[in-house]
Amino acid sequence: MPTIAKSQTQIGRAPVADPKAKEFLRTADPVMARLVDAHPDFRPRAWLDDLPPLDAFGTLVFQVLGQQLSVAATRSILSRVVGRFGGRLPSPAALLAADPQVLRDSGMSARKGATLRAIAERFVDGRLSDELLAAMSDDEVEAALTEVPGIGPWTAHGFLLIALDRPDVFLPGDLALRRAFERAYGFDHPPTEQEMEQLAERWRPYRSLAVAYLFVSEYDE
Repeated sequence: MPTIAKSQTQIGRAPVADPKAKEFLRTADPVMARLVDAHPDFRPRAWLDDLPPLDAFGTLVFQVLGQQLSVAATRSILSRVVGRFGGRLPSPAALLAADPQVLRDSGMSARKGATLRAIAERFVDGRLSDELLAAMSDDEVEAALTEVPGIGPWTAHGFLLIALDRPDVFLPGDLALRRAFERAYGFDHPPTEQEMEQLAERWRPYRSLAVAYLFVSEYDE
């Protein structure tokens, strides 16, 4: 039965990239071949090592917090949320029981707080759960999550990548990914979503790994 991917704090050091997927990307795209060769021991989920354990609800908390924010800013707010809930991320029931001002005091906007409460309500009443989401197709997950006010495709696709570790997810609306595309592929302008999606077609069925290589390329000197 499909399950929610365990965070690296739960299972230890993140594994290296799948050799089959790496070789596919190397063959499919010369730019990706360069990125693959530049990172021989690449661990695409290593960045999760620094986060608290994330179940499905915790991943959605992280994703909602990260809307329109840098990863560093998101981690800062997430740390404050953890501090206000006894050193761990709140469960759906704990979040609903808390005064909304607790979330505001963590640096979260009222809109994001309302989105998280709407998500928490769905987990508490059974409309969403780790098991239900893990059993869904990618399209079904996106449809279920984007029913929640305040959740769009970017948040849903991030959930597929982080919580479910799905292999063929793309993030065309991500600003950091757009910058990585511009740099890696030599665009003389910020690429459009259509341009990014056209290039990404050659990576199927391993778009998630290609996205991870592009993200890490942003930190290369």
